[in-house]
Amino acid sequence: MSWTDYPVVLVVLDLLGIFVFALAGALVGVRRDLDVFGVLVLAGTTGLGGGFVRDVLIDATPPAALTDWRYLLVPVFAGLLTFVAHPAVGRFERPIGVLDAFGLSLFCVAGALKAAEYGLGPVPAALMGMVTAVGGGMVRDVLVGQTPQVFADATLYATPALGGAAVAVVGLELGAAAIVVAPVGALVCLTWRLLAIWRQWQAPRPRGPASV
Repeated sequence: MSWTDYPVVLVVLDLLGIFVFALAGALVGVRRDLDVFGVLVLAGTTGLGGGFVRDVLIDATPPAALTDWRYLLVPVFAGLLTFVAHPAVGRFERPIGVLDAFGLSLFCVAGALKAAEYGLGPVPAALMGMVTAVGGGMVRDVLVGQTPQVFADATLYATPALGGAAVAVVGLELGAAAIVVAPVGALVCLTWRLLAIWRQWQAPRPRGPASV
């Protein structure tokens, strides 16, 4: 397995995922009638939160967002774009839901690959991929006082992220290059998530009335 292709793959996946999630986070801020600072905070939190958590947990400190200017520029640009052009962005809410699925698939693979690069085994690396994918959205939702999407969304959300991350790390374990396993893992997550939205797939829930 070649490790030389990790940096480019990771940066591209990270930046694409950050932009997509930052758009979604900024749109939440606009709809909560926040000022430009609040919109930028939510854009940055949504785009960078998962990566922050991942980097701290795998001891990749300081986090990439604090050492690479591109990681800060992308959510700022996405936040300002949404703040200025939110009527147009809002009209594409359904496509943004699809973009969120793309962001989920990009982040789960990027997180898993970076965790594997730092020496984690397949299972913890896959879990780090899932954390990267859902962490920023959870922090955003807590900041605006709503139930995190990963819990509130009736359709499968975290499970596709875990599945895509698992495919990526298993591919690495079998000797495939990161440039090969990244799109495969992302495609698994994306397809699973879009099918879950379309077919309303849900995780099992407790049967009967909840006890008090």
